[in-house]
Amino acid sequence: MVGGSAAWRYLSRMPADPSKSDSPVLLRGSLLIADPSLRDGTFDRSVILLTSHGVEEGAAGLILNHPTGKVVGDFLKGEEFTSLRHLAVHEGGPVMREQMTFSSFWWSRKLGLRWAMRISAKQAAEHAHKPGRIVRAFIGYSGWSPGQLENELKRQSWFPVKPQSSLLGQAHDLSLWAELLRGMSPLHRILAEAPQDPFLN
Repeated sequence: MVGGSAAWRYLSRMPADPSKSDSPVLLRGSLLIADPSLRDGTFDRSVILLTSHGVEEGAAGLILNHPTGKVVGDFLKGEEFTSLRHLAVHEGGPVMREQMTFSSFWWSRKLGLRWAMRISAKQAAEHAHKPGRIVRAFIGYSGWSPGQLENELKRQSWFPVKPQSSLLGQAHDLSLWAELLRGMSPLHRILAEAPQDPFLN
């Protein structure tokens, strides 16, 4: 959760997590749906957009469905953020949680899901006025060291899926995790509808 006593500062450019991967399968642009086994950590019922994944740079992304319940104005008071003060703030991941970035998402008929990462406050305001675009503020991001994501995929900690055009119209909260999981297969539907703690039943 976001702590109120932290010294928040705006970061317009988020450095990439330096890493490399031995895997020939590159998943940039995919959604990573967390396995229910990750329920005890930051990635509980998370849906991550993998914004980078390469042999040299490793992998990084943003959790799309963990809203903090706060808005930009709760953290940033500068005049340049006035038009964004009501913008929802999401938890992007466990890395660099003391910093905030802005990102924009939209759907291209030819290219599928597109995004602009680490844009300035001015650019975020401009994107917010363009039809079909969703702008979010994120605290932190998700990153994987060399080979880490590949190992987690082998352990089936994540279910990689291709985003659909309906994604931007869906609620970007914990319900998104279950909704996407249900659409994968009957087995995944069972996982999505299982109680978070089966021992309570």
